[in-house]
Amino acid sequence: MPTPDLAETIKAESALIERFVALLHEEQEALSSGNIGELPTLSQKKESFATELNALSRLRNEQLTALGLAEGRAGMDAWRAANPEKKAIVGAWDKTLSLAAEARELNRVNGELIRLRMEHNSKALDILVRSRDSLALYGPDGLSTSPEKDGDRRINDAV
Repeated sequence: MPTPDLAETIKAESALIERFVALLHEEQEALSSGNIGELPTLSQKKESFATELNALSRLRNEQLTALGLAEGRAGMDAWRAANPEKKAIVGAWDKTLSLAAEARELNRVNGELIRLRMEHNSKALDILVRSRDSLALYGPDGLSTSPEKDGDRRINDAV
């Protein structure tokens, strides 16, 4: 199977990152609606997309190097400047850059939503633990366990 050329790689990268952004939107919806049961599946899909995106990025860098260009954005900028007539590929690269920026922002917002949810859960757990401790009126020995004054305890013990 022949190695894809740079144009094919850029198109594939653009299409994949578009799907990745859609997945980040799904994740954000799940976080916003409290549907956290979906998160493990979405996380696995994100990991798979990240692996594929990294592979395409490596391939693109190899192709740029083979053309005598630098890796990364600098190499793409040089390729773009040398090939302005290849509008479809230039457009796909521009779309890739735009989608990458959107993905970074979505990932940042989703991370903040996760942080807020964890903070909320932690506070709720603290309340439950404190509530449980304050509701324990009698210990296993039948004596009151609430922190009362000695006079109050004697009354409870006498009852």
